[in-house]
Amino acid sequence: MWWATLKLAIRNLLLHKMRSSLTLLGTILGVASVIAMLSIGEGSKQDALDRIRGLGANNVIIRTVQPSEESGGGGGGSSTQPAMVTTSRYKVNAYGLTYSDLRALNELPTGKSVVPVMMKRHEVSHHRNRIPQARILATTPQLRDVRNITVARGRFLQSGDLEAMSNVAVLADGAATALFGFKDPLGQPILVGGTAFRVVGVLEERDSGVARAGQAEGSDANQDIFIPLDTGRARFGFLAREGSAGSREYDRVELTEITLAVASADGGQDASGRVVPTANMVRSLLEKSHASKSDYQVLVPLELMAQAEHEKRIWNLVLGAIAGISLLVGGIGIMNIMLATVTERTREIGIRRAIGAKKRDIIRQFLLETTVLSAMGGVLGIVLGVAIPIIVTVFAGMNTATSISSIGLAFGISVGIGIVFGVYPAYKAASMNPIEALRKA
Repeated sequence: MWWATLKLAIRNLLLHKMRSSLTLLGTILGVASVIAMLSIGEGSKQDALDRIRGLGANNVIIRTVQPSEESGGGGGGSSTQPAMVTTSRYKVNAYGLTYSDLRALNELPTGKSVVPVMMKRHEVSHHRNRIPQARILATTPQLRDVRNITVARGRFLQSGDLEAMSNVAVLADGAATALFGFKDPLGQPILVGGTAFRVVGVLEERDSGVARAGQAEGSDANQDIFIPLDTGRARFGFLAREGSAGSREYDRVELTEITLAVASADGGQDASGRVVPTANMVRSLLEKSHASKSDYQVLVPLELMAQAEHEKRIWNLVLGAIAGISLLVGGIGIMNIMLATVTERTREIGIRRAIGAKKRDIIRQFLLETTVLSAMGGVLGIVLGVAIPIIVTVFAGMNTATSISSIGLAFGISVGIGIVFGVYPAYKAASMNPIEALRKA
């Protein structure tokens, strides 16, 4: 009986191909929009989370900011001008993280390692190849572990480099390509601000989203150059000219960034439960030494991840609701076409009832027709919905992620709406009086 009713339903739909196709179109677009929007939303969510994970989920990052800028979670004082030292020759604006802060952070009981970074901007060159205003990061070997840095060739900085204040450098992949092209940079000399350094390592290329995680606007970690901390302090000092070359004002910043890796309570890898309390201790500690100015910022990647997940969850709900409206419109289209079908097939319904068909038989016939319509629209919508994110990824370069759950959700809603909106036309058809139906026909 079910098979015969299904064949009859398909045959009835094929009698009006154009009308059925237009009804399918609403469902197809609804399902496709649900899948495509959820895929694009999930892709952007994963991209944001990957960027934050690039900073290290178990890390607390403290950065120097200019006191006149918004520090957003930084120091405890109001925004004031940096401490200024004036001489007869020039002015020095001193602010930011210091070696005293580094020693104080080393005393925190929950800290696993404390990694300082001093950032400088200098021209880097190898023969005719140059990188103007390259980011030079003077740091320690522990940065490799806290930032999950992978060395492609050679080695990273070592403790012996710090002790000997060696002029060695490790190049990020982009910097190596810009300076050496296809040549092997290992062992080759480079000039950093007029000082010669020897290349001892090259890093693997990092994903563009991860490479920009937490970086200053317009900067890319794939262009960074790493040198030993003590070497950078001895060769370049703490002063940096502010403004143009003829300016007599200088900024004095001892450390640009300090990364505090939090140790787990049981010695394992997961220290998430101690990250936020450690960040609070860091804020309390730095507020004492930076009470007169807000010249630092505390970033907690774990908090940023939770915030990003919450925002993307809301965004997915909004996208799903917008796409769901398209499915609702498709369901209304199905109801409209089935009501018209009931009116057209009054004679058929009257004859079937007159020869013994029961109400449930009529209801089953019309419900099967709406189910077939919505299921076919759902299948075609899945094909289109999976294709759209692929096209967006290829041509727009956006990250997308199509999940089985989004496909199942869209298809289930499509079929469900088709059945719900088909109940009333089916019930109306089944409720016809056979005699009245035949008389109207």
